[in-house]
Amino acid sequence: MYYAIFGEDAPDSLSLRLSVREEHLARIRGLVDEGRLFAAGPHPAIDSEDPGEAGFTGSLIIAEFPSLEDAQAWADSDPYAREGVFTRVRVKPYRIVLP
Repeated sequence: MYYAIFGEDAPDSLSLRLSVREEHLARIRGLVDEGRLFAAGPHPAIDSEDPGEAGFTGSLIIAEFPSLEDAQAWADSDPYAREGVFTRVRVKPYRIVLP
């Protein structure tokens, strides 16, 4: 089943986010390599593709996991969660309807 992982950024965490970004992306690339990723990306803090110093307010990852517990464990061990970029991580079941 697919699960939506919502990570909410801590205030003023852009420099911390950038410092662990490559490790975070490597884990997501692992999901891609396994054919389990549906979508992933950050939420810019302003209405712009490149928010610059405004940074981000969080991220969304939609990926396939064997269970909610597995999805939560994966999310909790993400570098953004582990290093304090995310102040909160929520994981919910997700059902693809369209396209």
